[in-house]
Amino acid sequence: MLFFFSCATSAHNIDTSNAHYQLGFSYLNEDKIQLAFIEFQKAIELNPDNKEALNALGFVYLEFGDYQKAEASFLKAIRVDQNYSEAYSNLGATYGRMGRWSDAISAFKVAAKNPLYRKPEIAYSGLGDAYYRLGRIDEAIDSYKEALKRTPDYYRSYYGLALCLNGEGRYGDAASAMARAVDLDPLFKGDRDKATEYFNNKKIEAKNEELKDINDYLEIMNY
Repeated sequence: MLFFFSCATSAHNIDTSNAHYQLGFSYLNEDKIQLAFIEFQKAIELNPDNKEALNALGFVYLEFGDYQKAEASFLKAIRVDQNYSEAYSNLGATYGRMGRWSDAISAFKVAAKNPLYRKPEIAYSGLGDAYYRLGRIDEAIDSYKEALKRTPDYYRSYYGLALCLNGEGRYGDAASAMARAVDLDPLFKGDRDKATEYFNNKKIEAKNEELKDINDYLEIMNY
């Protein structure tokens, strides 16, 4: 009797955990980060092996700038499912924010090689970013192109390509890639003036690598 009661309670916890995760996901889509954070925590309390909730909580920590907790949450999700490519991609992004580019490459590679991953373009584009930061330009270009083979309208890869091609002195190709990025970016929808204004405003708070990227974007758009 105790055994069956325990199983029933566990199943109830799993269902309730999933409900909290779904609610948190809805809050996240509405940009209600704090409410999403609370729901993801509730989901994990009920089911510590809820990989989606662990991954989502890591994403919130990443948004909060708490990279150590983000890393820990993504690693917990991966321990639950070693083939969980979404968590590997997010872990790679976290390492990128921390400047741990070699670790980022390792995480993105694991995500990209999973044939069941529904968004491999994210991992390949992340690989491109990491290689670019390490000065491995040819590998960066190859990674961005791999992303675009899978999702031709993935605008983030075009931004990366523009930076790489500009760094190689291929200014015409860089300008074409940048124009394609602005066309596909839902924030601009091809409006170059809006893109220029946006990047100029971003320069006010940007630092280090981000500031250099923005200056390069503006330079490329003037070719």
